[in-house]
Amino acid sequence: MNFNVTFHLSYRFRLLLLFTLCLTVVGWATSNYFVGAIQEIPKAKDLVASLSKGVVLGKKGTVTDEAFVEKAKLDNCPSVPPYLKGQTKLVFKPDLTLEEVQAENPEVHRGRYRPEECRALQRVAILIPHRHREKHLLYLLEHLHPFLQRQQLDYGIYVIHQAGSKKFNRAKLLNVGYIEALKDEIWDCFIFHDVDLVPENDLNLYRCEDQPRHLVVGRNSTGYRLRYSGYFGGVTALSREQFFKVNGFSNNYWGWGGEDDDLRLRVELHRMKITRPLPEVGKYTMIFHKRDQGNEVNIERMNLLHQVSRVWRTDGLSSCDYKLLSVNYNPLYVNITVDFWSDP
Repeated sequence: MNFNVTFHLSYRFRLLLLFTLCLTVVGWATSNYFVGAIQEIPKAKDLVASLSKGVVLGKKGTVTDEAFVEKAKLDNCPSVPPYLKGQTKLVFKPDLTLEEVQAENPEVHRGRYRPEECRALQRVAILIPHRHREKHLLYLLEHLHPFLQRQQLDYGIYVIHQAGSKKFNRAKLLNVGYIEALKDEIWDCFIFHDVDLVPENDLNLYRCEDQPRHLVVGRNSTGYRLRYSGYFGGVTALSREQFFKVNGFSNNYWGWGGEDDDLRLRVELHRMKITRPLPEVGKYTMIFHKRDQGNEVNIERMNLLHQVSRVWRTDGLSSCDYKLLSVNYNPLYVNITVDFWSDP
């Protein structure tokens, strides 16, 4: 009898030991798999993957848990904002000053605005690539802030300034804006906005939809007609996920032209469809200017466009390197200054 009890206990003990050993091996293999996978994620992908949190903490002026809870008590803003005016005649005062624009927008702080009466349907980051266009920026800020406020958006405006004398790279600046803006807030929607285009009709909602959206149907300089059938430049709206899915813009378009067609091809490669507002709604005024020195036509743009299907995975957000010189939170916008000439 004693022999049977001892044998039974020994057998159970061996089974338990074997089971524990198996669990240890499985746990070790699983942890190695996930650690290895995580280490392969590029820095931009790391950033987007971390956006499962509901708020961003640790930076002055960003959303906090307390503010988030307070906003949660409000009802959602209506899908059709009640303050819209439709088509508006734009006036550009030659002697306009930044102080005047600040005085007209007392509720904007550090480039950020949230409606007080309701909870905005989306958090929207406006990204504006910039160099040598101070007057254009001033005119855009004057009209864009009240335009966005009438749409009851929770928004922030980011101006990404390219320092140095290297050729202008609009697309790479917008990649930088996306990466840096996500350090402030988990933005739902990104509007990629040229500094010289001012919207005329606030029915043209600056929101993202389930497909990428092209907001410039026509401008005064083209008789308010679409420049060409595949045009996807000027002002575009992509959700955080859509822009990340296509790996953002290419970083290789130095000078004028081609980067917006490249983005369109990336969108089409992912079987997404570009939508537009009605022609009478998607109207813009283009502020006249001469082509800037350092933004000459990119003669390599056609060659680059032929490579999109081959290089989009490795050329974009995942490979966007830059030297961050400064981030300044001005009253009306966040100014991000970067240098592409020096090493990061």
